[in-house]
Amino acid sequence: MNPILVKVTFVSGLRTIVLDEIAQYPELVLHHQFGDEIFLELPTSLEIVRDLKSITNAFIVRQDTKLNPRFINSHKSILGELVEMTLDDRAQTFKTFSLSCAGSDSVEIQKIIKFVSVQYKLVHAEEGADMKIHIGKLDNDSWEIGVCLTSRPLSVRNYRVVNIQGGMNPTIAYAMNSFCSLKQSESYLNIFSGGATLLIEAGLINKNLTLQGFDSDGKRIADSVKNIKQAGLIKNINLKAADIYDKPEFGMFDIITSDLPFGQLVGKNENLRDLYETFIYYCETHLTPTGTLAVYTSEYELLKELLDTSKFEIKESLSLKLITSVNSYLYPKVFICRFK
Repeated sequence: MNPILVKVTFVSGLRTIVLDEIAQYPELVLHHQFGDEIFLELPTSLEIVRDLKSITNAFIVRQDTKLNPRFINSHKSILGELVEMTLDDRAQTFKTFSLSCAGSDSVEIQKIIKFVSVQYKLVHAEEGADMKIHIGKLDNDSWEIGVCLTSRPLSVRNYRVVNIQGGMNPTIAYAMNSFCSLKQSESYLNIFSGGATLLIEAGLINKNLTLQGFDSDGKRIADSVKNIKQAGLIKNINLKAADIYDKPEFGMFDIITSDLPFGQLVGKNENLRDLYETFIYYCETHLTPTGTLAVYTSEYELLKELLDTSKFEIKESLSLKLITSVNSYLYPKVFICRFK
């Protein structure tokens, strides 16, 4: 039978970032890749996988032509091994479990559910379960059995105690910051700071950075302070209420980042072109000559048009694909810019 592997999933478009992060850990060895999934050899410690910042979810899995529900029902120890590895020293964090599989009403699946419930003292729950188990058929006639390593997606950071409308996906914030030479820089400005995700992700990597953010919405600032406190960075991050049209003066910065407003986050009477032009001019006058500008938006065509006539040139770009809460898709981009 094929070996146990670790499968990690991520936002479509972040493959290079994920591989770069994995390469920082000698204990993590690439096994193979398939679509927006990366498979690793099973490491000695699963905590290394749980600590990855660029991925959405992580699973321990087996893939084999034998692993259909009937076979697993007759060889329950195969699933039991994965469950035990996931529980490990985290038994107190898993109280309930779910099992996702076609034909969930079959006798075999019901017996598997009973086995997990009795053997591991976990309560079966259809929704909101702590431990998520799946059994599914793959395109190559193999089957996959797997257990998610965490009760929440790894992209849901522990510091996010307040969810702010339009809040940035932390794995994308990590990806943006990874282009900015955080450990070699001294100062960092986040414009339209929102939930402070970019600032927090930067501060967790380099607590010696001078971290400044501003936003025109005082309520968002108050909420983001709660996240900053939870992250243990309240002494590291300075937030101000300010409007970019007023050209607030905070000095010069080695790094400027922004999750630019778009869609419903832009005021009714606000012209997006004017807003983006003002933003670019502000960055031109507040970024150090060798600094980095990192920008994220779904209005990337307009942004690129304006950047092309600015003092900046686009050095790197990431094209992303995000699923929304209503099962539609967004196709934002990240631009990494420096002075021409």
